[in-house]
Amino acid sequence: MASEHSVNTTRHAGWLPSQQEALEAWLHGHRQRVEAAGDAPLHPAVQELADFISRNPVVRMEVQRMVEQVPTTRDYRERHLHSVDDLLRSISVVLSSAPEFDADSMVMLPLGGVLDWTTATPAGYALYRDPTVNAELRTLLNAWKEFLDGPDSRYVIADAPGGWKSEAAREAIGIEQFVHDPDDEHWGFASWNDFFTRRFREGQRPVASPDDDAVIVSACESTPYAIRADVAREDEFWVKEQPYSLHDLLAGDPVVDELVGGTVYQAFLSATDYHRWHAPVSGTVVRAFVQPGTYYSEADSEGSDATEPQNSQAYLAHVATRAIIVIDADDPAIGQMAFVGIGMFEVSSCLIDPAVTPGHHLAKGDDLGMFQYGGSTHCLVFRPGAIEGFALQALPRPHDPQAPLVHVRSQIATAAR
Repeated sequence: MASEHSVNTTRHAGWLPSQQEALEAWLHGHRQRVEAAGDAPLHPAVQELADFISRNPVVRMEVQRMVEQVPTTRDYRERHLHSVDDLLRSISVVLSSAPEFDADSMVMLPLGGVLDWTTATPAGYALYRDPTVNAELRTLLNAWKEFLDGPDSRYVIADAPGGWKSEAAREAIGIEQFVHDPDDEHWGFASWNDFFTRRFREGQRPVASPDDDAVIVSACESTPYAIRADVAREDEFWVKEQPYSLHDLLAGDPVVDELVGGTVYQAFLSATDYHRWHAPVSGTVVRAFVQPGTYYSEADSEGSDATEPQNSQAYLAHVATRAIIVIDADDPAIGQMAFVGIGMFEVSSCLIDPAVTPGHHLAKGDDLGMFQYGGSTHCLVFRPGAIEGFALQALPRPHDPQAPLVHVRSQIATAAR
């Protein structure tokens, strides 16, 4: 099986349009919405960000630079941001909106679409790694999360242009597989986030070999990205190869000592798929916590010669906000292993299920938690010798539209016997 793989997950997984022209068309429309808003007051969370930028001269310099600079890995035909004020007003309009459906050029990350220009500039690479900036972004994203958690966000769950009840949208998400009320105006969902984290109907994703502890199942409905063996305690995850660095990936958790030299399996979640996590093995929870991190940082190590941004997925596993759950598997060959749920873009709230606490016993397939709105990926980390083999035939090729989707709770690997 291939040991490394690169793919632009934001576009490949449907979070941004696959064609640059489609993204720019959306940005043109968004700019018209911003102009229509005129001089309306900024959203309070955006005004807080504006005040933060104003009182921090180094941050103000970098924000100004990233607006002025031309992206090094994007082929934009038109500049849609001309000033910091443009940027702030564009963000402000997003915070009172929810993602809309578009069969041809869907922008599932509207804030990511606005910031796309800035994230691929030299100044942006630096700014989005700044802890103080990420603290401000966290406040901003939490404010948007409040809107997406509220009933006003349901306006997109409708049979109208941009709505998720249209025939094309119903087919894209396979709504009949999910719990919903077909007779309700909003399918029975209380908010956009409630819709985004919808559950499968009973029997849609059965647990593979529920009585065989040696069978390891997929924790998420996801597309495989990488399988790496003999992973190091510490490595230079910021270089082009993006190797895994266990100390950083697992935020220094004590389980690192047991997992050095082991295997990492990583897979990413698509925009219209299921966004809850499930236990890959039966076992007892050792620790479960959320590690704060970055939101829009990208791996500039991929180089300026790429016509599209190369995948930052492995890099983000070490720096982005993520949930870390350590499980002591019932199968002694597996021993302690870790699930890492990584929020890559937008809100990407990593919410651990309240029952997942130290000492709690999990049956394979049980709930672990969920990603609320935003792009996401996850890793499973195993100690050396724990895995006999993976059930996957091959990892998808870069930008392969036929990349295999692995169903949650289906078999992905077998433990050593």
